Amino acid sequence: MRKLFHDQSLLTCALTHRSYLNENPDAGIDNERLEFLGDAVVGMITADFLYERFPALREGELTSLRAALVKGETLARFAVEVGIPAQLRLSRGEERTGARERVPILASAFEAVVGALYLDQGLPAAREFVLRLLVPEAERVRAQRLDRDAKSVLQELAQGQWHLTPDYRLVNSYGPEHAKMFVVAVFVGETEWGRGVGSSRHRAEIAAAEDALAKRTKVEHPRRKNERLDYRPA
Repeated sequence: MRKLFHDQSLLTCALTHRSYLNENPDAGIDNERLEFLGDAVVGMITADFLYERFPALREGELTSLRAALVKGETLARFAVEVGIPAQLRLSRGEERTGARERVPILASAFEAVVGALYLDQGLPAAREFVLRLLVPEAERVRAQRLDRDAKSVLQELAQGQWHLTPDYRLVNSYGPEHAKMFVVAVFVGETEWGRGVGSSRHRAEIAAAEDALAKRTKVEHPRRKNERLDYRPA
C-alpha cells in the first residue's frame, strides 16, 4: 500500500489511531480529520459509480445499495483486503483489547487512507483505489440481495411463515466507553435465530438479522412456550 503514496507522511497519519498519541505525543497527528475527508470521498465515489452502473434503479434502491456498500462492516473488510490492520499505529491498551480486528477502527482507518490518497494524488487515484474493491462487492451484494435491510427481510420471513415478529435482545456489551461493542441476539418465538456484534445496538441488531438469515435453511418451526423444537443454533 505504501507504494501508492508519494507523501508517506499522509499514509502514516491515516494509520495513526488517536490512542497511539496518548502514549507517543510527539508522533504527529491522528487520523480523525482524514477519516472525515475520506468518508465524503468514499460516499461520492460510491454514489457516482452506482448512478452510472445501475441506470434502472430508483433513488430508494440506490440508497439501500449504497448503504450496504459503505457500512462499517464492508469498509472494515476492505481494510483487511489492503493490509491496513498490520500497519495501524495503536496504543498498547488498544492492542490488548484486539483493536486490530475491531470494525469501527478498521472502517475509520480505511476512510482515512482514502482521504490521504485523495490529498496525495487527487480524485482519480482515490477513485481507482476504491473501485477496485467496490465493484466486485457491488456485484456480490446485488446478486445476493444484501442491499435489502436484513431486519426487514427477517421480519417478512417470520411474519409470513409463522405470524411471529423477531425480538431483538441485548445480551452483552464490552470495551471502553469510547469504543463500546454490543452483542444482540434475535429470537423468533422462543428460539434464538442469530447473534450479531456492532458498535451500536442498531448495528448489532442488523448483524444479528444477517446471521439469522444466513442460518435460515437450518431453521424449522420456531417454538413457542412448551413446544419442542429440535433445531439448535450453531
